[in-house]
Amino acid sequence: MRMMIREIGWATRGACRESDPELFFPLTPSDEHETRAKAVCEGCPVLKECRAYAIREGEPEGIWGGLTVKERRSLRFPSGWRQSAAG
Repeated sequence: MRMMIREIGWATRGACRESDPELFFPLTPSDEHETRAKAVCEGCPVLKECRAYAIREGEPEGIWGGLTVKERRSLRFPSGWRQSAAG
C-alpha cells in the first residue's frame, strides 16, 4: 500500500498530467507521436521516477520516462544478456 501511494505521488507531478493520454498511448504509434511525447517528458520533474517505474514494472505499452517500449526493453535486457547467463 505504501508503494502505491508513493507511485501515485510522483505521477501527479508529471509533465504529462495535462496532456492527452493518446499522445503517450496512441492507437497507431508513429514517429510524430513519439517525438511529441518525448518532448513533454524532456522537462518533466519526475522523469527519473517515471522511467524507473516503467522499467521495473515492465510496462508493455506507451512512452514512459521519455522511453518507448523497445528502448525500455533494451535497458532491461541488454544485448547478449542470455549468452552471459547461459555461459
